[in-house]
Parts: sequence; structure tokens; C-alpha cells
Amino acid sequence: MIAMQDRPLAAVFRQIGTGSFPPVVEMFERGKTIFFPGDPAERVYFLLKGAVKLSRVYEAGEEITVALLRENSVFGVLSLLTGQRSDRFYHAVAFTAVELLSAPIEQVEQSLKSNPELSMLMLKGLSSRILQTEMMIETLAHRDMGSRLVSFLLILCRDFGVPTSEGITIDLKLSHQAIAEAIGSTRVTVTRLLGDLRADEMISIHKKKITLHNPVALSQQFT
Repeated sequence: MIAMQDRPLAAVFRQIGTGSFPPVVEMFERGKTIFFPGDPAERVYFLLKGAVKLSRVYEAGEEITVALLRENSVFGVLSLLTGQRSDRFYHAVAFTAVELLSAPIEQVEQSLKSNPELSMLMLKGLSSRILQTEMMIETLAHRDMGSRLVSFLLILCRDFGVPTSEGITIDLKLSHQAIAEAIGSTRVTVTRLLGDLRADEMISIHKKKITLHNPVALSQQFT
């Protein structure tokens, strides 16, 4: 049994398939696809560094973001949950430059059966993912685009926020286009709405990193 550490899941994941088939370290540049919908679900991924966007692509060509994964997240596990080999359901893209560990799904499955700690850690990680996905769905339910934007910023604040002297800084470089794609809007609209929030001194932006000066007040006013 591995002792609980600051990054316990990473420590446990690194031991999956040690020996002949250790986990593989993979690097992806920002914007690169990790897997497409319909790809064979052959490996499970653990996010060491960076952020990964999961989205669902619909027949009309619309792509909706369902989660933004932070470090220490596991993804690509649908086959483990269903007990059946299946194709990928989501489009996984490197939202920033990322570093991943990946292991064959068969080895992860064996490790889950033999290591109860890994099973519990995976369950906790997936529970957090499900919560964020539910919040993303609620965000997209807003008809008012201003409320949709603020809800999205609050989700990022919760998952990627770093306390600073000015408030909570989202530790991601966010382009207006990336935000627009995540909330189903346009770059022009997002630029205008962010400008309004800056004018009202609700946020500030420095080198594409957004700081929320008072997330509680922002939530009460716009969501």
C-alpha cells in the first residue's frame, strides 16, 4: 500500500504496469488533440502538468466543452466504468501545453482490482470531474451570455484559482477565442463582455490571465 502524499494518485498511477510495460510519458503542445471521438479507447491518461479540455461534438458540427481538467486528473476511463471496450466519447485537446502519463486500459483494470487505494483515488477524481461537468451544463443553460461567461469564470476560479493580493487569479492563459468556444459564444461577444467586467472593476487581465477581484460579489451580481 502506498502512503498518502501530496500527489497520491500520481504516485500510485506511476506504479501501474511497472516492469515490462510501465506508464508512458507523453507531451502535447497547446491545441493538439489527445484523442478524437470514435478513436479506440485503448489507454487511460493521468494529467501531470497543464490543462486538458474535454468536449462533445454533435452531428451539426457544434462542439460543447464539458470539462476542463487540471493537474492530477484521470481521463479516458469510460470503458472501465461500463465494463465494455468502447470508442472514445469525447474530444480531448491540450488546453495548455500538457504532460501526461498513460497506461493500457487492461493494466489499469488489473491494478484497480488488486489495489483498493487506487480504486478510491480514481473514484474521488471522477466525482470531481462529474461535479465540474454538471456545473458546465448549468453554465450553458444560461440564456444570457453575460451570466454564462461569469459562471464559466467562477468554475475556472474554483478549479484553477490562485489567491493573490488582488483577488483570485485563474492560473491559465485564456484567449478570448478559447473562452468563446467553451461557452458557445463568439470572440467578439466575449471581448465585449470582458471589457464590461473590466470597466466595472470586477476583473483585471494581465498576460491573458484573468483575476477575479471579488468572486462572491461577482457571483451574486451576475449568476
